[in-house]
Amino acid sequence: MKIDAGESFDVAVLNPPVIDALIKDGKIVAGSRADIGRAGLGVAVRAGAPKPDISSVDAFKRTLLAAKAVAYPGKGASGLYFVSLLDRMGIKVEMQSRLKPMAAEDTVEVVARGEADMVVVVSTRITGVPGVDVVGPIPAELRAALLLGAKRRVMILDITAPGRSRVVRSSVHFLCVVGAGAAGPCSSSLKPCNYRLDPA
Repeated sequence: MKIDAGESFDVAVLNPPVIDALIKDGKIVAGSRADIGRAGLGVAVRAGAPKPDISSVDAFKRTLLAAKAVAYPGKGASGLYFVSLLDRMGIKVEMQSRLKPMAAEDTVEVVARGEADMVVVVSTRITGVPGVDVVGPIPAELRAALLLGAKRRVMILDITAPGRSRVVRSSVHFLCVVGAGAAGPCSSSLKPCNYRLDPA
């Protein structure tokens, strides 16, 4: 993760367990987390490719079993949940040779390069990635919302001076708007928590 490598940032939107781990490591100021929304799993294919049928659980199963390679996050909540769904649908064994666990930064991009037929990942990760077309959310019977969190105060580590750090304020307005569900490019895949931050 870029944060682990010391890269600076103002606002980071991550799954709560990742945020909590960063707080524990001293890279995020404790008490700065705000839950801003929930997003479910979605499916995408390479741009221009026929969009498979995922309108029902049975259709989704047939689509997965027909694919040669299915990309998904190798780590994190969405990847773990997808693997649990395969078990729930009774196709975990059949899918083993088709699964392509990927690093977070390459989960969708691998489909754009044609190295996987499709990707199943949290919907907000698909938005804005060139070279892929969104198929849609997974069937309603299989959906489970994944909580997303953000930090409004971050700790930037100065790697040139070990042990020194400085705390900066990120945009409170940004998190309030996102948490309140303002319309935007991700508004169809991110459900707001209607969380308000105090301006202090």
